[in-house]
Amino acid sequence: MAAPKRFFAERIGGEMLLPAEQSRHAKNVLRLTEGEEVTLFDGSGREYTAVVAEIGREGVRVRVVRESASDREPRVDAALLVGALKGDKTELVVQKATELGVNRIGVFSSRYCAAYMSDNKLERLARVAREAAKQCLRATVPEVVYYATLEEALRAEAGCEEKLFACEFLPAGGGELPAAGGSVCAVVGSEGGFSEEEYSLALSLGYRGVSLGRRILRAETAAIALLSVVMYRAGELS
Repeated sequence: MAAPKRFFAERIGGEMLLPAEQSRHAKNVLRLTEGEEVTLFDGSGREYTAVVAEIGREGVRVRVVRESASDREPRVDAALLVGALKGDKTELVVQKATELGVNRIGVFSSRYCAAYMSDNKLERLARVAREAAKQCLRATVPEVVYYATLEEALRAEAGCEEKLFACEFLPAGGGELPAAGGSVCAVVGSEGGFSEEEYSLALSLGYRGVSLGRRILRAETAAIALLSVVMYRAGELS
């Protein structure tokens, strides 16, 4: 039996209309019928079982019948800091980071960063995170924040127990990855990488330099690879 269809809404309770975009998808693409069961989530880690009460001109009206805590959220509190990437590569990283279980995603500008961020792009990244959370059955949507400088980004996650800075300056095998504790932050640069001064800044703020091997990875590959190793060592992929 297929799992109930999932929908994101900011305010959930009682009898309610699905948000306009979600209603159109439910009516025209999924073709839901009255009486069908759906799952709602608001990004808080809670899930709500609801039943389709009415499909009308105003939209799809549902009635919430049960609330529960999601059992799919990671035990480790993980954050990703990534340099803004060209094209839609940042969207790819946000999507995969959400699937892997991060709670926060910071996009930053740095010395060799050639991409730029706007309010529209940031809102697009937030939508990507919501859709990825819906697809992978998470009930928490990672917060996506933009930082104008690398230093702002690094300081925002300075309280993490483990802080990993992926750096091309280290030889292969340098900076062994520790087993993740209660909280971890992974940092990956943009296509241009980091400068020596930026690496020194990270070290001064308590970040640990780590190598991603002998080969040069694309920035989006590096972010996904590092997060995958971190979450595996935290026991989230076993």
